[in-house]
Amino acid sequence: MNDSRMESENRSQPDTGEQPLITSVLVANRGEIARRVFATCRALGLATVAVHSDPDTDAPHTREADAAVRLPGSAPADTYLRGDLVVRAALAAGADAVHPGYGFLSENADFARAVRDAGLVWIGPPPEAVEAMASKTRAKRLMADAGVPLLAPLNPEAVPPDAFPVLVKAASGGGGRGMRVVREPAALAGQIEAARAEAVAAFGDGEVFVEPYVERGRHVEVQILADAHGEVWALGTRDCSLQRRHQKVIEEAPAPGLDAALRGTLRDAAVAAARAVGYTGAGTVEFLVTGGGPAEQRPYFLEMNTRLQVEHPVTECVHGLDLVAWQLRIAEGEPLPPGGPPAARGHAVEARLYAEDPAHDWRPQTGVLRLLEVPGAGGVPGAGPGSGVRVDAGVESGSEIGAHYDPMLAKVVAWAPTRGAAVRLLAHTLERARIHGPATNRELLVASLRHPDFVSARLDTGFYDRNLAQLTKPPAGADTSRAHALLAAALADAVRRQPPPGAAGGAPRPAVAARVGGWRNLASGPQLRRYADRGTGDGSASGPGEGTVHEVRYVWRRGRPDVLPGDHPGVRVAEVREDAVVLESDGVRRTWEVAAYGDGSEVYAGPYAFTALPRLPEPETAREPGSLLAQMPGTVVRIADGVEAGAEVRAGQPLLWLEAMKMEHQVTAPADGRVTALPVEVGGQVEVGTVLAVVN
Repeated sequence: MNDSRMESENRSQPDTGEQPLITSVLVANRGEIARRVFATCRALGLATVAVHSDPDTDAPHTREADAAVRLPGSAPADTYLRGDLVVRAALAAGADAVHPGYGFLSENADFARAVRDAGLVWIGPPPEAVEAMASKTRAKRLMADAGVPLLAPLNPEAVPPDAFPVLVKAASGGGGRGMRVVREPAALAGQIEAARAEAVAAFGDGEVFVEPYVERGRHVEVQILADAHGEVWALGTRDCSLQRRHQKVIEEAPAPGLDAALRGTLRDAAVAAARAVGYTGAGTVEFLVTGGGPAEQRPYFLEMNTRLQVEHPVTECVHGLDLVAWQLRIAEGEPLPPGGPPAARGHAVEARLYAEDPAHDWRPQTGVLRLLEVPGAGGVPGAGPGSGVRVDAGVESGSEIGAHYDPMLAKVVAWAPTRGAAVRLLAHTLERARIHGPATNRELLVASLRHPDFVSARLDTGFYDRNLAQLTKPPAGADTSRAHALLAAALADAVRRQPPPGAAGGAPRPAVAARVGGWRNLASGPQLRRYADRGTGDGSASGPGEGTVHEVRYVWRRGRPDVLPGDHPGVRVAEVREDAVVLESDGVRRTWEVAAYGDGSEVYAGPYAFTALPRLPEPETAREPGSLLAQMPGTVVRIADGVEAGAEVRAGQPLLWLEAMKMEHQVTAPADGRVTALPVEVGGQVEVGTVLAVVN
């Protein structure tokens, strides 16, 4: 980093006559992005400061920093969204710069000003640029003046019938909050109000706008890097079309299937957008690309994210750049090198691993992440081509996954010389990952990467609307695979819990009979274990007995547990250990890795998760018929108008909304009936299994 003076009026820091020299960086964020920034800071010899809420006291980002400052409380509004506390923390810890990460306060112009007013270096664009792009409606007016192509806005009060479907979108914020697709005129007014309510709760701004909704459009974006000397780089394109609830799931760079003319249009429009607001630092200009083949494709400006994007690693991999390092250098006034950005090489694909259940309305999951191991991980920021597999994770084995924050666990990125090779590597890596704990979208990611439409780059934002049911169906042979996993779990459990006669460390023992009630279980006879699928079944509250129950039998033979004849035709037990069982089926051998946690009831065999049940089932806790239970911990943010004890409701009618992990979840009436109880209120916190309402 050099010490030349800044020459541009559009600069990141006040003109003090001296270049800011950064020595210590506070990251005003948490999880994966905080760890990502810390990694670059360490490589550059900079000290690091973390801030943390109470649930994040022992989080990886808190432990990895050189210093950490507590933000008392749990909810984001009390902690990571308190700009005054974050600035105070930076000053108390002796930091001289603040990196906002993404989300939380990263696009808050007032926070950027507060950081600078405190004499700290703001590692981001000028507050004026943040402010200009903070409102999507104001940003669109600016872009129109700059000649950037736009979709024509619609008057919310007079949308013509032939304009549907339309998109209702919050003017502030992002991440899919305050966004609704409306297909029928009769639904527009209600969806506008719902979007306003969600936008107020998420961003404190209820302004929304309406524009045409493009079916099968592509979400394509351009990474921008601009210095304080007037140089602007457009670092290629990314495709982020695979989304759930308007939030990205799989991203790649460069965006496939764009001809040279369209790439040039996107690049020029992104540079024009950055120059229009005097941008400096890293940012992203997002576009909707319509049309089928390259000749029919047209780009339209969506928004500009005045921060680093979650998906920035794919750009780093193909261009061989560390974008965080360049954010730091630009904040210190260093110019971008002459000659333009490095050319892209190869292809990178990123998948976001979420703690969620895609088959049940993307329901967020909570609990202890027992194990997270991704094979081949080792890429570093800026390593560029040849880095293979890279994992940016906010959690690690043993982390507690709570309900206060986004359910993303990690980003898994694969680079290869070609798109096909990168997609294949990423799918294989995810398939082999060992993930024990809350349910994740791992199987969906693998199925998505191998779907014919994705493999052939037929991409659009409606991918999951069309394919989710197919992608979440059990694959062919799943029943047999699960049966083998259950057998492996039972055999490994037998070795762990009941060493056979003659086992090491003990003298040979005669077979014993254990009497329970009116029946006897002979150790030399058939043994029985019962398991339940974890996270499946009728969606009731989690606990022993949840999901489909399976029974597995085995016997002891020659000092080890073995399969019962007739139970698993064609299966032979080749080896049994506490942590692995080798089964041979029709001449094909497979090793099933088995792990058990806690009291041994939480069991994992290969990719399957089970709950080991007691031999005698416990009586179920009685609940009033018609009880609707919370499927996740969260906050009641809204109760539908007219819904109260005694109200008549129809099947599918919305009753209330829960907010968990930065997403709203609608609770609907399961059948026609009367609300006989509504024991919750707006603002109330609920745990898994809490009765939200009773409909009879």
